[in-house]
Amino acid sequence: MTTKKSHIFPLAIIAAIFFAFGFILWLNGILIPYFKIFLELTNFQASLVVFAFYIAFFVMAIPSAWILRHTGYKKGMALGLLVMALGTFLFIPAAYTRIYGLFLTGLFITGTGLTLVQAAANPYVAILGPSESTAQRVGFLGLANKIAGISSILVLSSLFLVNADEIISKANTASLAEKARMLDIYALKIVNPYILISSVLFLLATLVYFSNLPEINESELDADGEIIEIVHRSSVFQYPWLILGVITMFFACSCEIIPIDGIILYSKSLGFTIEESRHLPIYTLILMLFGYLATIILIPRYLSQSKVLKLCAIWGILMVIGSHFTSGILSISFLILTGFGNAMFWGIIWGLSLRELGKYTKIGGAMLLMGVIGGAVFPVIFGSLLDLNAHFPQNAVLILIPFYLVLFVYSRIGYRIENWNLPALKKAVWPNR
Repeated sequence: MTTKKSHIFPLAIIAAIFFAFGFILWLNGILIPYFKIFLELTNFQASLVVFAFYIAFFVMAIPSAWILRHTGYKKGMALGLLVMALGTFLFIPAAYTRIYGLFLTGLFITGTGLTLVQAAANPYVAILGPSESTAQRVGFLGLANKIAGISSILVLSSLFLVNADEIISKANTASLAEKARMLDIYALKIVNPYILISSVLFLLATLVYFSNLPEINESELDADGEIIEIVHRSSVFQYPWLILGVITMFFACSCEIIPIDGIILYSKSLGFTIEESRHLPIYTLILMLFGYLATIILIPRYLSQSKVLKLCAIWGILMVIGSHFTSGILSISFLILTGFGNAMFWGIIWGLSLRELGKYTKIGGAMLLMGVIGGAVFPVIFGSLLDLNAHFPQNAVLILIPFYLVLFVYSRIGYRIENWNLPALKKAVWPNR
């Protein structure tokens, strides 16, 4: 039997890990305009920051599941943190050479390590207790993740983006030699922070490796922590709620990432300066903090995971419509407000998708992480849409509406489908008939 008391120590360690990678994960929104300045990039090119980072989830998710089968959860998390440290350390030579490809390589390696950490941490949390309260546990960890994101943006935006508009103005009028010297100096702002980040990741990896974090049974638990007997299927693809959950995750990640990593580019397209825009990702993360708090309070005591997912999808659609049909700070505010509902997607999708997988939990978790590639693809498309719609940037936010519709369908039907046949589909659509 697994008691709530026995959950506290593992959750505390996982929370420390979530804080560490949250500090790095949500820096992309700052790195995009920062790289755009000293590497002189277009919106599309700058958005490759997100692509390089999140493509690692797709490429490395299945290998991560294979690694975890050999290392277990604890050693897998420690190894992932070491790989992340290697990726962040690569930013140092990249800054001295001002080679964008080297930065993107560092981001990919960091994303690779984060994939392994996530492939271990998320299923670990999902099977640490009853599936109906997975979103609640992930909500607690999400608080640590988003507090870290707010902290990193507050600290590092003041280092990377302070006086950014002045630097852009001076660079536009300087000679080629003076411009190169100015941008070289600006690029080196990243060196000391990333030396510190790499050191902290290495230290945390060591602490996790030598901790007594327990391995846990990959079995479904009921509300009292008792193991439920699971009838295993012959293939992971015979679990429709998982496969549809992977598809849903593909779109959900874009809903979450664009209002954070793309908000500065969006505000610049609306005519705001970088100085006015550099703290905007913080406001989205703050709204997400409230979303995680709502998750902890509401699920499963007052609302089911599927009900909350449906309500959040509707909220997202309404906020996007508001952003499209308004302008200036009001349009930005509507996009930021999507963060409240977006915070709940991750934990709910994990909870609904990984239930009753048993021995397929690790590979199921890896497949869900592959869905994160949506966070690599669509922010780049969003950047391109901003370039193509310079006259009316609000057109770019409409890309989010079909994503929220997918989430709505999964919350109503997708998670209920038990088999790949017509009777199961009818039962999912009309459960009371």
